[in-house]
Amino acid sequence: MDYLTHQLLEQSAVKKLVEQLLQDKASWEDGKKTAGSYASLQKNNLQLNRKSKTSIEISESIRNKMKSNPLIKSYSLPRQFHGINFTRTGEEQGYGYHVDNPYMSSGRSDLSFTLFLNEPEDYQGGELSIQTIQTHKEIKLPAGYLVIYPSTSLHSVKKVTKGERLVCIGWIQSYIRSNEDRNLLFGIDAGAKGLLAEHGRSPQLDLIFQAYSNLVRRLGD
Repeated sequence: MDYLTHQLLEQSAVKKLVEQLLQDKASWEDGKKTAGSYASLQKNNLQLNRKSKTSIEISESIRNKMKSNPLIKSYSLPRQFHGINFTRTGEEQGYGYHVDNPYMSSGRSDLSFTLFLNEPEDYQGGELSIQTIQTHKEIKLPAGYLVIYPSTSLHSVKKVTKGERLVCIGWIQSYIRSNEDRNLLFGIDAGAKGLLAEHGRSPQLDLIFQAYSNLVRRLGD
């Protein structure tokens, strides 16, 4: 399974964002409200009401950050970032194994992302566990870092045993549906940009960029 980890926010930005989230005590509600009938049986956390002023304002700032990030754009080829929301998972809470809905009211889920908003030492447990063919990949990143992974994956949030886990989650509808095609395009784009940085522009590199652009046209929807 391929996934991307990357720092999206600096520490100062994370601190300001978290203060704003926690000040809005009235907008936190049971996370089961936004889960499907099967997933709700596995979900045990708090979620900020998506229609609240706080959620709308912060979601837009994170969406804009992701839109302007070159690495995230290259990896995900985003048509839209959608369904952004904020969750708190306290002691003895978690979210059992599930797969995200393929289509939501806000768009198709090709890729899922989790942006960590507090430090790993602030809580015990709470790892994002992504199932692979033979094992599980457990991810717990510093505040301000995110992980993007295929929405087709079975994944869970392990039970928090101490402290509280605070994250932002959401989905990406890509111009490229296939994870395999998207990974191939990411490799071509990264390689071409590396050659450009090292050797400068050339007729041969122009042909690579031409092929990349036309592959996106052919594979995209």
